[in-house]
Amino acid sequence: MEALHPKLPPTLPSTRDALHRVAEQLVAPARKPDNEIALRQTPGGFGTPPFELDGETVQVAVAGAELVLTRGAATERIALTSLAEAGRKLGPELLPQGPPADTTPLDIDLDAAERLADFYAFADSALRRFRESLPADADASEINLWPEHFDLAFEAGAEAASQRANYGASPGDGDHAEPYLYVGPWVSQPSGELWDATGFSGAELPYSRLAAGPDQGGAALEFFLARWDALRR
Repeated sequence: MEALHPKLPPTLPSTRDALHRVAEQLVAPARKPDNEIALRQTPGGFGTPPFELDGETVQVAVAGAELVLTRGAATERIALTSLAEAGRKLGPELLPQGPPADTTPLDIDLDAAERLADFYAFADSALRRFRESLPADADASEINLWPEHFDLAFEAGAEAASQRANYGASPGDGDHAEPYLYVGPWVSQPSGELWDATGFSGAELPYSRLAAGPDQGGAALEFFLARWDALRR
């Protein structure tokens, strides 16, 4: 598991918001079939899982400040200058409703985009370790990156016993300037020192605290396991 960089650039929030728009308005709409919007962590960022289109295997992903379009053995890299320009280059086959009209420069800072990609890679590894440790009756879903929230997450636990929760990683939001890991129970609203989230009922582990520790991967796994155990009591 890659170690998280101890510091985040000040451009992270603006870059995160720009890439969030890319995820919602370019990458997710390009996935086929059209009713599938879930994304994945991919090398250098995020993207669709591979899908079939006209007899070819296709993937649309973001790496740094570029769209990476793979069709069969061919790969094209498209600069993310604006949603409109990148959408035109993806073309009508992938975006049959047409490209976004937004011509505002995306202004993606490469350093911030790389830090965000590192966080998604770290979080994907941590979530997979945690998911693999769960018992069969956890009924764990797949790990997805959801474009509407830009979170990487899965759900697990018995819903009938009010134990089901989302276990995930957010790149930050209106209540959080930095990325964080989180646990969000579906129904129960637990209290106590384990449940300290801001803006939602649950638990969070901020990037700064995670990155400062000597064992980042161990801390992430312990964070998820402690809340899993608490919800099962």
